[in-house]
Amino acid sequence: MSTTTYTVTGMTCGHCVSSVKEEVGEVPGVTGVDVDLETGKVDVSGDSFDDTAIRAAVREAGYEVAV
Repeated sequence: MSTTTYTVTGMTCGHCVSSVKEEVGEVPGVTGVDVDLETGKVDVSGDSFDDTAIRAAVREAGYEVAV
């Protein structure tokens, strides 16, 4: 199991956090998603999940992963 941290921009409220958690949580291989609204940090845990799929899920939720 590994954990990768992403910085997501544009989140402003609890609904934003829920949207990101829901979309990222549906990516195959993801077993946990922890979102810190204040810092924009999203910790994704799991086994062999695809980085591109995580970024796409964040975009699907309406936000962007900072470079």
